Amino acid sequence: MEMENRTVVSEYILLGIPNTKGHETILFIGFLVFYLCTLLGNLLISSAILADSRLHTPMYFFLCNLSVVDLGLASISTPKLLVNLLAKNRTISLGGCMSQVFFYHFLQSTECLIYTVMAFDRYVAICHPLRYLIIMNWRVCIILAAGTWVTSSFHATILTSLTFTLPYCGANVVDYFFCDIFAVAKLACADTYIIETVTFTNTGVVPMTCFFLILLSYVRIVYSILKINSAEGRRKAASTCASHLTVVIFFFGPCALVYTQPQLSKALVTAVQISADIVTPMLNPVIYTLRNKEVKGALRKLRGEQTTAH
Repeated sequence: MEMENRTVVSEYILLGIPNTKGHETILFIGFLVFYLCTLLGNLLISSAILADSRLHTPMYFFLCNLSVVDLGLASISTPKLLVNLLAKNRTISLGGCMSQVFFYHFLQSTECLIYTVMAFDRYVAICHPLRYLIIMNWRVCIILAAGTWVTSSFHATILTSLTFTLPYCGANVVDYFFCDIFAVAKLACADTYIIETVTFTNTGVVPMTCFFLILLSYVRIVYSILKINSAEGRRKAASTCASHLTVVIFFFGPCALVYTQPQLSKALVTAVQISADIVTPMLNPVIYTLRNKEVKGALRKLRGEQTTAH
């Protein structure tokens, strides 16, 4: 009888952003601008790093990985959100919903781990400068980068599998602007304790562990910077960490707000989520460009080569 009462869900309906009726056109234009700036900024950063041999170093190798992640993160929910803001049909296929869940947690986990690896890179560069090229050789860099992508793929596969192997009895209205685990799992006609526990552990404890490791790295980095005798040396060492520390705050700030303040309203949680998924990927290339002479130089060089080519 239980099997007879189950209905195969082949598509979902995304309710979108709450309290936005009548403002769809303005939101569409705003999100479209953010999305295009994100694509342009991250593509320029990646192109500049690949084109300039002076930037073929571990720090910029990881920055290039971060740009790829940001391109993916911005593309998970934004295109569908843009369509839903203007179209009356807000449906998304089962495959599309599964893809959003998988790639969201895959790329969020990858970004979290890349920030941790970048903190380790800065720690080695400042605390062990004479051994930096020995410790952070290309073999180590490739292993660290590949490890973040592979580990995150397993993480996302487990969460997606647990979510969509739950029994669903026909309810398909997702009370959110994209398919995420909690929004989809609450439609299941079964106990969701296991998926909720696993998801909280993976999306709560793991990022906080990464944040603790980053914090530990920066405590050691600050200690080493204070021991540098020259003011110019201290300034140069601090400037190499400023951009990374800024984007870490932008990434972990929303996570901390959502997980430490469970009483937040749905509208505020959605605003925080949009900021993390749409605004932050756009800001990352801006932050690294404004505070980094090497990247600005590579971008000017890239622009000069393109002008010459034309």
